[in-house]
Amino acid sequence: MTLDGKTIAVLGGTGPQGRGLARRFAAAGLEVVLGSRSAERAEATAAGLPGRVRGLANLDAADAGDIVIVAVPWDGHAELLREVAPVLTGKIVVDCVNPLGFDKQGAYALVVPEGSAAQQAAAILPWSTVVGAFHNVSAVVLEDPEAETVDTDVLVLGDDRAATDLVQELAATIPGVRGLYGGRLRNAHQVEALTANLISVNRRYRAHAGLRITDV
Repeated sequence: MTLDGKTIAVLGGTGPQGRGLARRFAAAGLEVVLGSRSAERAEATAAGLPGRVRGLANLDAADAGDIVIVAVPWDGHAELLREVAPVLTGKIVVDCVNPLGFDKQGAYALVVPEGSAAQQAAAILPWSTVVGAFHNVSAVVLEDPEAETVDTDVLVLGDDRAATDLVQELAATIPGVRGLYGGRLRNAHQVEALTANLISVNRRYRAHAGLRITDV
């Protein structure tokens, strides 16, 4: 399985994380489809990005993508997945949603009945292959056209070896990024929750910190 000829759909592609990932994938020469609740908003966002990017409503974008990335806010996660489930059968779905809450003390991980956002996606999409990835990548850096490289590793979680290998390859299309296998999907909670720690680091040090795994 390779990325050759694959179209990457990014649902929630008009938000910072989705827009940033779309920018990087398009810059790497991949064909990208942005999804949004509003097709017009998706089209306008796509027009501002380099490369082969087009905008569609979320359902149409999910239908058009070979690999579908879910980058929507947590509070709309389950609703969106139920909406697009019929067109995701047989596809790789990459969930990068972090279930986080925020209060005066900062960010914190929310309790998800299924264990994690990625496991919730797998429960809603039994006929898709769900992979967790791109949880800890700074949207600010992804969106910065002056940042030639993104200095971070991406932990890729899943139960299907071919799918996790392909998503690792997808991560590596972004200059400076390595995709590394991070375990089974049941381990996604820790990776999603780690984003709360990175937000705390970034606020304290006024940075856009990522994650690097040593000795690999």
